[in-house]
Amino acid sequence: MRKLALVVALSGFFATSVMASGVEHFKGLPAETLEQAVANFSEHNQKLATVLAGEIDNQAMVEVHELTYTLENALEKIHAEVAELVDTLEDLHVASEKFDADDVKAQGDAYLSVATTIVK
Repeated sequence: MRKLALVVALSGFFATSVMASGVEHFKGLPAETLEQAVANFSEHNQKLATVLAGEIDNQAMVEVHELTYTLENALEKIHAEVAELVDTLEDLHVASEKFDADDVKAQGDAYLSVATTIVK
């Protein structure tokens, strides 16, 4: 019985070591929309905080490794959206300088659509 327990423990250790060493890769959850990216970012940051609050053993390492894939996907989408948001804000700024009410409304609405998704 002790040998079986040792074999199970060692196989778990080697499996987690292999996964954490980069042999096993996870896809992570997709972030196809900004809404999805923000939701995944929020949820997986909470999960990461929970893991980090406990003992950082091999299982925790695997959990962190897996969580980072979804966080990376989310940040990539958020980064792309924020880069576009910078341009939209500049367009809004220029429209306000020109006193172009129609463009201010259009650019302002486009800006707030993204900005309010990021900051809820």
